Amino acid sequence: MSLPHAILTALLEKPSSGLELTRRFDRSIGYFWSATHQQIYRELGKLETDGLIRALPAEQPARGQKKSYEVLPAGRAELARWTAASQDPKPQRDALLLRLRAAAVVGTAGLGSDLRRHLELHGKQLAEYRAIEERDFPPGEDAPHKRLQHLVLRAGIDLETFWTQWLTHALAEIEALGDDTPA
Repeated sequence: MSLPHAILTALLEKPSSGLELTRRFDRSIGYFWSATHQQIYRELGKLETDGLIRALPAEQPARGQKKSYEVLPAGRAELARWTAASQDPKPQRDALLLRLRAAAVVGTAGLGSDLRRHLELHGKQLAEYRAIEERDFPPGEDAPHKRLQHLVLRAGIDLETFWTQWLTHALAEIEALGDDTPA
C-alpha cells in the first residue's frame, strides 16, 4: 500500500494539485512507483477523507478551479510511521526471465531481437537517469534531503547498469547458442 505514501511524500516536498502530482510522478517518483491520473485522484480523496491531507483554500473561489493539497500533521505522522516500519523485499517477477527459462525447453527463436530491444530501452533509461544526476546533483551537494534523493536515483542508475550489462551477456549467450537452439 505505497501509493498513499508516495503521494504524502510528494505533497510534503511541495503542496500540489492532482494534475501537478501526476506530472511530478511522470518526472520523478514514477520512475520507481508509477500511478495513473485516476489512481492519484482516487487516493487524494481517500487521504483527505482520512484526515491526512487537506485542500488548500482557494485564493479566489471559482467554479472548476483545481484544488491544491497539503499534508496535515496526521499525514506526516503516518508517513514517518511507514518510513520507520520494517518491510520484506518483494519477490522478483519478470516475464523476460521467465521467457528465457521457457526458451530452455522450446528454443530461442525471436528472443534475440527482444533482448536487443530491452537492451536499447534500458540503455535509454540509464542515459536519462545519468542526465538527471548531472543536472540535479552536482558534486559536493550536502543537504540531507538531496543526498537521500540522490541515493534513490543511484538505485535506478545501478539497476539500469545491471540490466544493460546482463542483457549484453544474455545476447552473447543467445547468439552463441544460435537463434533457435532447442534444449
